[in-house]
Amino acid sequence: MRHSYPVIASTCLFLVVMALPAHADDVAVDIKHFTFYPASITVPAGTRVVWTNHDDTPHTVVDAAEPKVIRSPPLDTGDSYARLFAAPGIYDYFCSLHPHMQGTIVVE
Repeated sequence: MRHSYPVIASTCLFLVVMALPAHADDVAVDIKHFTFYPASITVPAGTRVVWTNHDDTPHTVVDAAEPKVIRSPPLDTGDSYARLFAAPGIYDYFCSLHPHMQGTIVVE
């Protein structure tokens, strides 16, 4: 009878994991040629957005609103910054080092 406890425990764990809601996939935003690409995205609530810098110069990702929801450190070439968007809304952002670089995330 002792040997059945691990089987029961693993079966229960499997059922709990299967019952959890699935999370949305990550959405990538590339930083290339001093632009955010794509510049505008629409995602469901619960999505994680990942920005990756492909330029040879540092960039940041900063929310245009107050209080700041998005505030990355300077991202060197190859660095990434991720943010989970749980609340619906429109999030405008820009690079604080190059303010002409702008983007928008619409969370539904």
